[in-house]
Amino acid sequence: MVKTIFKAHLALFGANLIYSINHFVAKGIMPNKINPTPLVFFRVLGALILFGCVKFFIKEKIEKKDVFRLALCGLLGASFNQLVFFHGLSLTSPIDTSIIMTSAPAVVFILSAILLKEKITNYKLLGLSIGAMGAISLIWYGHASQGTSSFIGNLLVFLNVCFFSLYQVVVKPLMAKYHFITIIFWVFLFGLLFLIPIGLKDVIYNTNYGSFTLNTYLIIGFVIVFTTFCTFLFNIYALKQVSPSVAGSYTYTQPALSFIIVIILSVFFNNKTYADDISIIKIISCFLVIIGVYLISKKPKAVIN
Repeated sequence: MVKTIFKAHLALFGANLIYSINHFVAKGIMPNKINPTPLVFFRVLGALILFGCVKFFIKEKIEKKDVFRLALCGLLGASFNQLVFFHGLSLTSPIDTSIIMTSAPAVVFILSAILLKEKITNYKLLGLSIGAMGAISLIWYGHASQGTSSFIGNLLVFLNVCFFSLYQVVVKPLMAKYHFITIIFWVFLFGLLFLIPIGLKDVIYNTNYGSFTLNTYLIIGFVIVFTTFCTFLFNIYALKQVSPSVAGSYTYTQPALSFIIVIILSVFFNNKTYADDISIIKIISCFLVIIGVYLISKKPKAVIN
């Protein structure tokens, strides 16, 4: 049992380490080698193929009444959210991106309160206020900061958080009804259908494949296989062993991992690109978001009569 729990925590750490690395490696080829929209197209297409191979062994049909909800999940969870994320990442700092991503539980809480009528306690209201201060200050900081921070980029990344959080709320009823592979297959299928009119022209006519190097192909492969396929399986495996709150808490490791990656790049590889991206404002913003999400996730103490 202890060994299984350890593997679950290792899977969660691995997934968030991949997310943190992805912020840097994906940004490294945008927009010099490839624009964000074609990269998203390749990611969704590649993930659809991989999950389709797994889905082949799962004989499960969906009901017609669930098609619209699955299409909405594809729009929110596999197309629009990815478009704004990669366009935002191409403009802003990977550190900013990793900090903003930690606000996801707070956004899920807001949407759950609005759509699912989840009860708002004083702790959650306080947490929401503190977390919002951190997220807003970081996004606004992109206006005047040094380094690679960007107000528009940070705003787009936050929009990704909003889209994906809404996806998590919309997909929830389906998770209790179908196998998770069935759901994710249809989500990526609809996501690709939405991306075709938006990105197919860029994929065919506006991408200079002649400028691609082996490194470009390896990074695209990393985004498809590891950032999309493996991380999803890691998270699903972990959720079978630990609670969603434990799994969600690993999001907090992303800013720390991003700081470590910047230090490694600066010290060992003499890459000073992101050296100015670590600042006291970002560290304070990070702590405010984490404290806010902690308060939102905190369960009220039971009253003993």
